[in-house]
Order: sequence, then C-alpha cells, then structure tokens
Amino acid sequence: MSACLKRRLANKKSERKAGRRSRAVPFQMKEKVVAIIPAAGRGTRMGAEKNKLLLEAVGRPVISWTLSAFESCPVVDEVILVANEQDIFSYRDLICEEGFCKVSAIVRGGETRAESVCRGILAAEDADIVCIHDGARALITPDEIRKVIEGVGETGAAIAAVPAVDTIKRAEGEFIAETPPRETLWQAQTPQVFKRQLILDAMEKADETVTDDASLAEKAGIRVKLIETSYRNIKITTPFDICVLEAVLTKRSEEGCV
Repeated sequence: MSACLKRRLANKKSERKAGRRSRAVPFQMKEKVVAIIPAAGRGTRMGAEKNKLLLEAVGRPVISWTLSAFESCPVVDEVILVANEQDIFSYRDLICEEGFCKVSAIVRGGETRAESVCRGILAAEDADIVCIHDGARALITPDEIRKVIEGVGETGAAIAAVPAVDTIKRAEGEFIAETPPRETLWQAQTPQVFKRQLILDAMEKADETVTDDASLAEKAGIRVKLIETSYRNIKITTPFDICVLEAVLTKRSEEGCV
C-alpha cells in the first residue's frame, strides 16, 4: 500500500477518535451498507483491447449485470465503483443510460487492487458496513449478496465461498509436499463484507500484499465467517468465461429470473 494511502488511513483514525468523544450515536440506527466494486479490469487474458467489464454479454456490458444485482438487493444502500481513469467516462455514461440509482460515486483506482479497494472504502465515509465485490463476478444474485451481508453480524466479517470440489495439493517446487483434507478447504469468492472500521484498521496494520480482503482481516486476528453461495459465481477472466456467463444469463432469462 502506498505511503499516501497509509497517511490517509492514519488521519481517518485520528478523526474517528476525536469524533467518538463528541458525537452521540442512536442505539438502534440502521447500519448503512455501501458496496465497493473494483472495476478496473483489463482485457489481456481476454484478448480484448478494452476493459473486459465493458465487453458485451447478452446485449449488455459485463459490469451492468454486476451492478444490476446490487441495484436489486434491498439491503445495499449505495454503490461505489472504482475504475481506471480512462474508463471513468464510459462507466458514467453506462450508469446514466441504465439508470443505476444506487451508484453514488466513481472513484479513480490505485496501482493495485488493494489500493483501489482502500480508496473505495475511504470514499464511503458514512458507511457502517462495506461489501467488496469484484466487478468481474457478474453472476452474483441479490439474494446471495443479502446472505453474506447478514452474515457479518457475528464477527464483523463474512465472505462468499464454496466448498472445494477438487483435491488440492500443496507443492514444494515441482513436487507434492502435502494433500490437505478437502473437507477443510473452501474457495473464496466475493462479496467479502466487513464492518468498515474493522477492515480499515486491518488495512492500516497490513505490511504485505495479500490476495483478497479477507486475508487482511485474518492477519489482524478477525474471525471471518464463510457463507456458502454458488459455483456459478465465477470471475470473468477468459473468453470461455464469457460463454459461461452468456449461457447462465440466457437460462435465467428463459426461467424468468433476469
């Protein structure tokens, strides 16, 4: 994480301490949920010349299917999109054309996904809970989003996941070192949901790069609850994934679920 973002996190922490001394909070206030959607995808592995999230699937850009799920989820109050600078105008036009009312801001992303997520969370200043979701996971459903958000109450952290179906090998070089028991392994997905303050504190303590936001929480000693979702909740990365996305969306349309 950049030194600039570290300073912003530290400044926010000082402001919060000052605010707690002077501001009373109603006991039963509804917690505000803001979705943070990193959408700075590239088309490298897709073989595309533009952001893969702006490629079409069943007549709409990939990101539109993602945003539609959050727009339809009753427990999500706002959405903040984090984008590459060159895509901001394209996203702004798309949001206006499709009428996504919950998108409150488009934030310029950082050099890494972690920095982009951090910028999104800092922009969600009045959020109690942040729901971080990859823009490329376009098959998430409103009900799955709701389930993960509701799961955050136990420890302040919950993520979408599915039990591993393959046998996983831990390697040392080119050789198998260990075969972990499959029944203990889960495949992490998004959304990954946190009490905003918990994940900001975890980010401030982070001293190394991690592969997902839940890893930050784990390293900070926070117990993260696993919420089982669906194997359909894939991350769109290759042309084959676009085919899967279109097949599932077409099936949903035929069943009246889109």
